[in-house]
Amino acid sequence: MMDRIKTNIKRHYTNSRLWINSHKKEFYILLFILLIASFTRLYRIDEYMTFLGDEGRDVILVRRFLMYGDIMLIGPGTSIGNMYLGPLYYYFMAPALLLAGYSPVGPAVLVALLGIATVWLIWFTAREWFGRAAGMVAALLYALSPTVIIYSRSSWNPNIMPFFALLCMYGIWRVWKHKEYAWLPVVGVSLAGAMQSHYLALLIVPSIGIIWLLSTVSAIRSHSLNKRYIAMNLLALLSFIVLMSPLVIFDARHGWRNFNAIKVFFTERQTTVSIRPWNALPQLWPQLSKVSTRLVGGYDMRVGQWVAIGIVATVFIALTKRKFFKTANGPSALFLLSIWFGVSLAGLALYKQEVYDHYYGFFFPVPFLIIGALIGTIIDRYKIRGAWLGGTALVFLIWASLMASPLRYSPNRQLTRSVSVTDFIREKANGTPFNFAVIAERNYEGAYRYFFDQKNDPVYDINAQDTQGSITSQLFVVCEMERLKCDPTHNAKTEIANFGWTEIEEEWEVFGTTVFKLVHSQLQ
Repeated sequence: MMDRIKTNIKRHYTNSRLWINSHKKEFYILLFILLIASFTRLYRIDEYMTFLGDEGRDVILVRRFLMYGDIMLIGPGTSIGNMYLGPLYYYFMAPALLLAGYSPVGPAVLVALLGIATVWLIWFTAREWFGRAAGMVAALLYALSPTVIIYSRSSWNPNIMPFFALLCMYGIWRVWKHKEYAWLPVVGVSLAGAMQSHYLALLIVPSIGIIWLLSTVSAIRSHSLNKRYIAMNLLALLSFIVLMSPLVIFDARHGWRNFNAIKVFFTERQTTVSIRPWNALPQLWPQLSKVSTRLVGGYDMRVGQWVAIGIVATVFIALTKRKFFKTANGPSALFLLSIWFGVSLAGLALYKQEVYDHYYGFFFPVPFLIIGALIGTIIDRYKIRGAWLGGTALVFLIWASLMASPLRYSPNRQLTRSVSVTDFIREKANGTPFNFAVIAERNYEGAYRYFFDQKNDPVYDINAQDTQGSITSQLFVVCEMERLKCDPTHNAKTEIANFGWTEIEEEWEVFGTTVFKLVHSQLQ
C-alpha cells in the first residue's frame, strides 16, 4: 500500500514538473495570481479579521475540545429557525488553533489558505472547461473580489463553503463527462463539508441530483453501470452519512430538535420562505444583478448589471451556439453552471428576508467561471480584436474590484480590542470574582470571554437557578456604542438584569469602548 502511494506521489510530481517546463509562461502568471490572492487574504490578517461573538464562541468550544476532550456533536447555530449545523467546521479549526498556540489568528489563517486554494481550484476548473485564458481571468477576478476577500480572512463556518461547493460540482462533472466514478466519494465528502458550513448548501443538491441522473443514464446506455459504479455510489453515500452522523446522533438524543426546526422552517414559516416556485420569477433579474454587483462588480451597480448581462449572454450562446466555445468541455460545463446558478438564484429569490453576502458562498465561484468563460473565449477566438475587447472588459472589472478593496480601508482591529479590554478588566478586577456583559449592536460576550478563559480569570455566568453561587459583588459591562446610548443600570439584557439593581461605581474609555464597573445598589 505504502509503495503504491509513494509511486503515485512520484508520478504526480514528475507530471507537475513536466507541465511547468512546457507551460512556463502560464505557470508564472498563475503564480502571480496566487501571490495576489495570498496578499489580499493574509496581509495584516490579525488586524482585518472579524472577531466578534460568533468567532469567540467557536474558539471557546474548540479550545475546550483540545484541552479537555469535550466531543462536539453539533456545530454553530443558524440565525433563523433554531437550527444547528454539524460540527465539522469545529474539527477543521482544531489543528490550526492548536498550532497557533490557541491564538484565534490560527483558524483565520487556515480559512485564508483555503481561500487561496479556492483560487487555484477555480483556475484549474476554468482551464479544463474553457481554456487557458478563461482560467487566468476567472482566478484573477476571484482573487481580487472585495466580497470574497472579506469572507476569506476570518474564521467563520460559511467561509469554507466556496471550496467544498466547487469541489463537489467539479467532482460530479468528472463523473458525468468522463465516467471517472472514483470522484463520487469526493462528491459525498465535499457535499457534507458544504452543508456543515451553511444549510444553503442544500440548494446545490438539485444540481448534483440532475447531473448524477444524467451520468447514471449515460452509464446505462454505455453498458458501464457495473459493480464499480454501484460501489462508488455506496461509498459516496457512506462518506456523507459518516460526516453527518454526529449531528444525527445529537438530534436523536434530543427529540429530533434540529430536524423538526428544519421541517417547520420549510413548511410553516411563510414569512421567511415562499413555497410557490413561480414567485421567484420576478426576482431572478434583481437577484442576478445583486449577485453580480456584490461578487464581480466591486459594489458598483452599473458594472454589476453589465456583468449580469454578460452572464445571461454566455448562457444564451452556450444553449444556441455550442460551437462558439472551442473546448469540447465548454458547453457541458456551462450547462452544469447554468443549472447550479439558476437553482441558486431561484432558491434565494424565494427567501423573503434580507439576503446577506455570505449566503452566496455556495455559488461564489459560478459568476467568475461564467465571466471567465466569456472573456477567455473572446480572447482565444478573435485573437487581436478579442484581446483588446476581452482585455478592456477585464481591466474595468479589475479596476472596480481594486476601488472597493477592503485593504483600502483601516483595519477593524477587533481582535486587538478584545485583548486590550479583557487585559484592562483583569487588572481592575485584581483577581477577585466578577460577572461580565457586553452592550453592542452586533457583538456579544464570546469575543471577550475567550481571553478570560485563556487566563483562567474568575468570571462567572449568572445562573438563574443558583444566584447565590453565580452572582458576584461586581459586574463589568463593555459598551461598544456611543456613550449616550450606554445605560447599563437600566439595560434589559439577561446578563445585566439577572445581576439585580445596580449603580455605576467607575467607568473608563478603553480602545473605543466604555467599560463600566457596576456594583449592587444600596437601595436594593
